[in-house]
Amino acid sequence: EKGIRLALASARPSPGLFRERDVLQMQSYGGILMSYNGGRIVDAATGEVLFETAMDMEQTRQVLRFLESLPVTPILDDGKQFYVTDKNGYKVDYECMNNRMECTEVENLADFLTFAPIKILMSVVPAIIGEVCDTIAAFLPESLTVVKTAAFYLEVIPRTINKGQGVLDVCRTLGILPEEVIAFGDAPNDIPMLQTAGMGVAMGNAEESVKSSANYVTL
Repeated sequence: EKGIRLALASARPSPGLFRERDVLQMQSYGGILMSYNGGRIVDAATGEVLFETAMDMEQTRQVLRFLESLPVTPILDDGKQFYVTDKNGYKVDYECMNNRMECTEVENLADFLTFAPIKILMSVVPAIIGEVCDTIAAFLPESLTVVKTAAFYLEVIPRTINKGQGVLDVCRTLGILPEEVIAFGDAPNDIPMLQTAGMGVAMGNAEESVKSSANYVTL
């Protein structure tokens, strides 16, 4: 009502933001949905895709083949539903429920792939996530990167995608300066956004690397 534009910035697919979008009435107040860490930016009122960056399909297949040898559970989505090789895999049910999206089981993700995804999500047991992250980072081509988005989630995304770039894309669309933005975050994938915004605020339960990247730490 004061004219402040609200954007939800999340690693989730767009449907994973619809619950919060509706509660906050973002369709009526010029809201922006920044999903996939900024890989897809949508006008909440019209559903228009303002920006989108997808992965190369052949590179995606190569990464999926590599992940078959690691203790991870890959989860793909096409913006409408999830695809996995095991519906009972680690955190699969949690991800589907959290985003209110259906899940389809396929025999092999690399063989199944028929679309260019924006990301490859992986659930990983927290005790080994750091080691697994390093292994994946050493394998990836220069155009891709791996980020930790939760204690049990890693994501492979195009290197050009991050929430900081997403903030810049939104600012350019709305005709405002990054200095006029305040951002809130708690996970490592929030760091570029906190550093890009004029004021970055870390949550009290954020990881230490996030707190040290913010201007303020709140409750």
